[in-house]
This record gives sequence, structure tokens and C-alpha cells, in this order.
Amino acid sequence: MKKLYIETLGCQMNKSDSERISGILSHFGYQETDNQKEADLLIINTCSIRQLSADKAYSQLGVWGKRKKDKPELKIAICGCVAQQDKDKIRKRAPYVDLIFGTHNIYELPALIKKIENNEKVCAITNVPFAENQNNFQINRKDSVNAWIPIIEGCNNFCTYCVVPYTRGRERSRIPEEIIKEAQNIIKQGFKEITLLGQNVDSYGKDLNNPNITLANLLRSLNKLEGKFRIRFVTSYPSDITDDLIKAVDECEKVCRYFHIPMQSGNSRILKEMNRRYTKEEYYNIVHKIRNKFDGVTITSDFIAGFPSETEEEFNDTLEAMEELELDYSNTAAYSPREFTKAGKMTEKFIPDDVKSARLERLNAKNREMALLSNKKFSGKILNVLVEEQTVKDNKVILNGRADNNKIVHFESEKYKIGDFVNVKINKAQTWCLYGEPVD
Repeated sequence: MKKLYIETLGCQMNKSDSERISGILSHFGYQETDNQKEADLLIINTCSIRQLSADKAYSQLGVWGKRKKDKPELKIAICGCVAQQDKDKIRKRAPYVDLIFGTHNIYELPALIKKIENNEKVCAITNVPFAENQNNFQINRKDSVNAWIPIIEGCNNFCTYCVVPYTRGRERSRIPEEIIKEAQNIIKQGFKEITLLGQNVDSYGKDLNNPNITLANLLRSLNKLEGKFRIRFVTSYPSDITDDLIKAVDECEKVCRYFHIPMQSGNSRILKEMNRRYTKEEYYNIVHKIRNKFDGVTITSDFIAGFPSETEEEFNDTLEAMEELELDYSNTAAYSPREFTKAGKMTEKFIPDDVKSARLERLNAKNREMALLSNKKFSGKILNVLVEEQTVKDNKVILNGRADNNKIVHFESEKYKIGDFVNVKINKAQTWCLYGEPVD
């Protein structure tokens, strides 16, 4: 068996793609390893949402290029969003790379691998997905508890800061039957949690021209499958969260009470500059609607600090939104100009780096404050936790897992194992996690 090492950067969709890449290559004699030094084929699956992620990819390629000088037979490949966007730049900066393939070319790998094994240099970047039935290929899922299912890829929104429509293309939904079959296989394999993935997961089905194919109805179908398991879905676009979707989450006992709804800014003018299709007030209404429907629901978000032309007062609106909406946790980042995007051309409106950094620091401080406040609300309450990890510390067995609402919980027990659902009474809250003890 040849050894395969995959380094994955970025989102859960990339992690899911890497599992599919590993599964495809297993049919060509490649066995995945965690030790990159013993690998015969090195693949980096990249993200280009921020420049830092792209820089990390190029840095890793540089390390691997030096290794190839001592091991000429070593094969190096790059895929994902950076590959989709920067193929010419990669060939110039890293001519030793054997294979460049884009987000649409994963299922073309059988032919591509044969070419590089014959010592060809290959660049396979298309803007149209390679036509192949995904069910024809094995998926090498790494996690023993959680499994991802991409249900829709791409995005039609064209937010002015985002490269996704350029790297992943327009929205493309999988048919429900294909998703349900994959979910059934996941359950048979013993996974306890299924996460439905999409850059805009709430848009699922819109491109299939069938009014009955919606995320809400897909959740209802998956909820009927036999077995003890949970269902999550990410990422939601605020204005695409329908009343029927909220109703479906309420109806389906297997669907988690957790919504990840990126707001990006707490100011309506900035939201318009970002080409987000909602106002501050509309976002507030969506959050209040969800909070009023569910007890103990967790709502998380994303925010960008220092978007072009953002004033100090407009940035303060974001801090106020996090507090007023009592957001449980937020992913935060300073604005990073991306090639091909409209905002990337707003050079005269760019915020100085030191101002962006200062705003991000304040954003992170508010995030820590809100996360701790959120966690304290669960002190004394009982949460149902799915055990994901087990560690031993000071001769004590510590189990780590997530509650239905995505809260991270740690507790001591020798009775339970990974994959068990355990009721845990919370007795301590910290900023990023909860501590408790199991109860019957």
C-alpha cells in the first residue's frame, strides 16, 4: 500500500471533501496516514476565505517542495478553493507540484492519479462540476461519532467580500433520495450525529424546481430513519430561514436545537455594502423568532471587523448586536480583501490594519463575554451529551462531548464510552465549555 497524507484547511465542507478524496484513492492502493514524512502522496486541501489561509497553503507547499528534492518520487497535490482560484500562481510559485485540481474535479481523481503516477504534471480546473455519481465512491470518514453530508454546494448570493461563488460555483442541490441513502449508510456504520452541509444550507432544493424539496422536508424525512442519532445543519443564511424550517426543527426530535446564522455586521448600511439581503432589524426578528420558539436553543454567528468604509459607530453597532441578541458564540475575523470580489476593489475605502486589529480585539473580547454569559445560563441544568472523546488526567477518566445545543461538556466517568448519550448535570461554567456530572 502507498501512503497518503491529506492536510485540510478551512470549513467542514473541505473536511468532507477530504474524506471523499481519501475514499476514492483507497481504490488505487493509497492508505491514509497521519505521518506526512512517510507519505508517497501529499495533498493539501485549501481554503481562500482569508489571505492567512491561502498563505498557510503556500507555506506548506514550500516545505513539501524541499522534501521532494530528497525524495524525487514523492507526489504533491493541491486542491480546494486556492487551487480553483490560483492555478497559474501555483504553477509559477511551486512548479514541483504534480497535481492541481479544483473543487469541481474531485470525482475526476481516478483518471488524474493515473496521469501523475506516469510522471505527468496535471492541472484540472473546471467551472462545471465533473459529472459523476457520488454514491459510486467510498467515503473514509475519520470521526467515529460525527459524519458530514454535503447536501448543497456553491452560493448564489455574491456577498461583496466572499470568494465562494467564484471557487465553489452556483448552488447545486443533491436529490433527497441520494442524501437519505448516504444517511442510512452512516447510521449502519454506527455514527451518532449527522451534519448536513452547505455554504447556504437553507437554500437546499431551490435549484431542483420542486416546491416539496426543501431543507425542512429533508429534515422531516431524515428524522423518520430508525436509530438513535442526531441531525444538525450548517450554515444558515438569515433571510432563508423560513417559518417552515423552524417548525420542522420543532417537530423533529432528532434535530438539534442549534442554529448557526452569520450576521457579519450589526449595521444595516454595512450589510448593504456587503450585499447581505437583510437589515439589522430583519436579523433581530429572525433571532427573536427562534428564541421564542425553543428553550435552551443556541444561536451562533459570524462577524467581520473593519469592512471597507466601516466607521467606529457602525462597528459599535456590531458589539451592541452581539450583546442585545445574547449570541452564544461568534466566529470573528478582520476583513481580508479577496481577489475577484467587489469589496476587494474598494481600495480607497480600506480600513488601516492597525484599526482593523484593534476592532477585532474588541470583537473577540465581546465574544468571550457573551460566551461565558451564555454558558452560565446552563449551570444547574441537565443536558443530554453525546460523548466524542475520552482522556485520562490524574488517573481519572474524563469524557468530552457536545449537548444537543452544541455546548461543549466535560465530565468524569468510567461508566460511559465514546458514542453514548449521557444526561449530565452542569455544575461549572467556563468561557468555552461546561463541566458536570452524569445523572440517570
